[in-house]
Amino acid sequence: MVERLRRGGHEVIGYDRNPSISDVASLSELVSRLSAPRSVWVMVPAGDPTEQSIHDLAGLLGAGDLIVDGGNSNFRDSVRRGAELEKAGLLFVDAGTSGGVWGLKIGYCLMVGGSEAAFRRIEPALKTLAPEDGYAHVGSCGAGHFTKMVHNGIEYAMLEAYGEGFEILRSSQFELDLGRIAALWNHGSVVRSWLLELAESAFASDPDLSKVRGYVDDSGEGRWTVLEAVNESVPAPAIAASLFARFASRQEDSFAMKVIAALRNEFGGHAVKTS
Repeated sequence: MVERLRRGGHEVIGYDRNPSISDVASLSELVSRLSAPRSVWVMVPAGDPTEQSIHDLAGLLGAGDLIVDGGNSNFRDSVRRGAELEKAGLLFVDAGTSGGVWGLKIGYCLMVGGSEAAFRRIEPALKTLAPEDGYAHVGSCGAGHFTKMVHNGIEYAMLEAYGEGFEILRSSQFELDLGRIAALWNHGSVVRSWLLELAESAFASDPDLSKVRGYVDDSGEGRWTVLEAVNESVPAPAIAASLFARFASRQEDSFAMKVIAALRNEFGGHAVKTS
């Protein structure tokens, strides 16, 4: 992100706890080198790291300065932080960010929450970071991270659908080239997407994915999406199932499946495989 901003003509001073990649030695030095009104973009893991970073910055910045949280914070934390910082005379923006390691080349999709004034303040940077039409002011504080949360929930379900589909293809009686099919589907089909382009790339380097273990982590936003669906009584079976499938991927030998196997043996005499 820093490199993309600098290439776009912005002056950026970066701080990281790793001194080998940091422009300054501390947050206080960072703030002292910025001209008021300052804009500080926080890009650290959600939870305590973000909470501590914003707390420390709030004590160093002055009235009219602005803090951007570009990480994957829970939107309820962003609503709270926006209100707290407003009382201190500071502006706050929550910028849901999607683009990952491809952001330097392609740009980042930015879903921005906060006041209109705060949004306009950082819009020049947003224009540089995003591809064309790749950023928007979606609402008040918290709206950006809420939008990103649901985005990630949808992503979970899309990944699960692609994963299941390719497994069905691989398990069929036909000798199918999965990479070629991924490429084919990206030309006019209703399931074409950037994810399919990435699938084509993955299959090209490892056709059977033999180097990849079927263990899938989750960043937390899929869980939050499912919880919000429950809170709002919104049916979201595909997203919920995709989250639970990730949990299942981490089990070497599911106890639930052991119970089912034992019960089938008890009521029907069905064979049980022993370890």
